[in-house]
Amino acid sequence: MKKGLFLSIALLLVLAIAGCGSKNNEASSSPSESKAASPSASADASPSASAPASSEKPAEVKKILVGTTSLFPQVCFLDANGKLTGYDIELVREIDKRLPEYEFDFQLLDSMPSLLLSLETKKVDLVAHEIEKNAEREEKYLFNKEPYAHWKNKIVVAKDNNDPIETLDDAKGKKFLTSASSAADQILKNYNKDHNNALKIVYQSGGANDTVEQISSGRVYGTLAADFTLSLIDPEGKLKTVGKALSQADILFLFRKNEPEQQTLADAIDKVLVEIKADGTLSKLSKEWLGQDFTTVE
Repeated sequence: MKKGLFLSIALLLVLAIAGCGSKNNEASSSPSESKAASPSASADASPSASAPASSEKPAEVKKILVGTTSLFPQVCFLDANGKLTGYDIELVREIDKRLPEYEFDFQLLDSMPSLLLSLETKKVDLVAHEIEKNAEREEKYLFNKEPYAHWKNKIVVAKDNNDPIETLDDAKGKKFLTSASSAADQILKNYNKDHNNALKIVYQSGGANDTVEQISSGRVYGTLAADFTLSLIDPEGKLKTVGKALSQADILFLFRKNEPEQQTLADAIDKVLVEIKADGTLSKLSKEWLGQDFTTVE
């Protein structure tokens, strides 16, 4: 009897100890081990092997579609290997490195109107295409605050054109080639509005080579271009700039207006642009792709 009672008590003690051991093992399982067993947690985990384990799920990385083209030499274009590159492209890639909460991808479009329409219809989240800030655009779109380049727009004519030209007043009645919705287009339209349509605006269907050919052949009189673009679109030197600067403008990224997420994104980009300027990266990119430092106002 006593022997049976003793065995029963011993069995109960063994079961009790086994139960305690099971609870202690469950409680000591680390959060990182639990995450590793979960497919969804594994997909969200940071790719850095040195990152410390955390019981909190990392913030979700937000994907950003950047609208641009491949038609702007040295700014956004396809190199000999078909890789998208250029000043604006490499700047966005640098920003991407410094904003881990975002992931930037490019969406190639074929024109400035397409870029603007895609932004308005939420097919892209921002536009990177050397966008000049002007009053007309500021009414409709949101710009970030920190410029990444500065432009001076000038009149461009054929190299053998010896007409005395200082301003658009000296070219009344002439044909000027431009791209629809571009900053140059707006300058020409504003001039015509105040001068009884004194200039004839012709819209191009091709890229930079078309501009050089149309002006050098005499089919159009000239165009308007930013100070740094002439050597990029006309490496053979068939054109020249003349006269005074018609306008100066900051170059910024373009966003949709009145959307909190867009403002948050613009603010985040401004923060890293300050860093990129301060450490010399922006100046280096400008010299590499545009030929000199166009990131500061003279």
